Amino acid sequence: MQKFIQVILLTSSLVLASCGNNTESSGSLTAKKAELEKLKKEHNTVADKIKALETEIAKLDTSAVKEEVAKLVGTTDITTQNFSHYIDLQGRVDANDISYISPRLGGGQVRAVYVKRGDYVKKGQLLLKLDDAIVKQQIAASRQNAEALKTQLTFAKDVYNRRSNLWKQGIGTEIELISARTNVEGLERQVKAAEESIKVQQEQQSGANVYSDVEGIADEVNVRVGELFTGFAGTLPQIKIVNTKSLKVVTDVPENYSGKIKQGSVVLVSLPDIDKTFNTSISVSGKVIDPNNRSFRAEASLPSDPAIRPNQIAMVRILDYSAVNAIAIPVNTVGTDEKGKYVYVSVSEGGKLVARKRQIQVGELYNALIEVKSGLQAGEKLITEGFQNIYDGQLLRTN
Repeated sequence: MQKFIQVILLTSSLVLASCGNNTESSGSLTAKKAELEKLKKEHNTVADKIKALETEIAKLDTSAVKEEVAKLVGTTDITTQNFSHYIDLQGRVDANDISYISPRLGGGQVRAVYVKRGDYVKKGQLLLKLDDAIVKQQIAASRQNAEALKTQLTFAKDVYNRRSNLWKQGIGTEIELISARTNVEGLERQVKAAEESIKVQQEQQSGANVYSDVEGIADEVNVRVGELFTGFAGTLPQIKIVNTKSLKVVTDVPENYSGKIKQGSVVLVSLPDIDKTFNTSISVSGKVIDPNNRSFRAEASLPSDPAIRPNQIAMVRILDYSAVNAIAIPVNTVGTDEKGKYVYVSVSEGGKLVARKRQIQVGELYNALIEVKSGLQAGEKLITEGFQNIYDGQLLRTN
């Protein structure tokens, strides 16, 4: 049989050589095309004979059949696990208690400043002293007036007592007694009004002392002695106190997550600047969508930590989906065809490992893992390496 094949190949070579000589000697384009068509037919005839002989030889000589080479792949056991999906956002640290200090009873000229930027401030601590000279003068005048009224009241009471004693003895007229009593009552009202006026003026004087209403750090102190203190210089606060012991993280959540984020949702907050992560929960979930960026505001409380500072960048991961005993596989092992998503698994059949294509239904995707709702079972072996160019039923081998 091999001799026969060699004869055919030799004949084909002689024919091709002869045709080549004829082609070189022919200068006609038509003759060349005719020779080319003849060669194609002869080539196809020889190829068909070779193929037929190979088929007959394979049937008669089984040792000539090449065995399929098993493809080397890597597999991973499919197991169940808890699968979670997070919404990854960027936020910032903010303070719950921020106080913009302002005078209680109107502005005034600054006479003394008792705090500087960065100082720790206690609640009720004196921060500024405003000019109170005029109020002091008013208080002094009111006190003198009150003392004069009290002197008049003392005299009026003495007159009334004398008139009363005489009236009891039948001396004097009733109108004199009534007049003396009316004079006493009028002076008592004047003394009381004078004392109330002094209290009001003392309250005004106390307004010249500016105190902190919160505990925290003086984040802004933009006022000097001699300047007018009203609380704000233009749009900037003159004194700003931040309570760094009560902090929160604030982030803007896209509106498409409005149905998934709610108060109490689990949050993982990472502060890359200080390399710390905190577990917390949503304390405030906004109910209004911002028309400018199509998002709503969410807040989560942070524990007290001296390393945390307001306005630090925070990476916020909000848990919006979780499943227990779920199957999650690397997303890069999942392919797509006309039927949907699929993967390849390694299956033992007849003592050999073969690849089998599995159509799957997928769920949520997070990081490099995708949840598989159906199509796979725990205990099966997922092909994770070498799956790119395999086919259903292909012979496999593993390390």
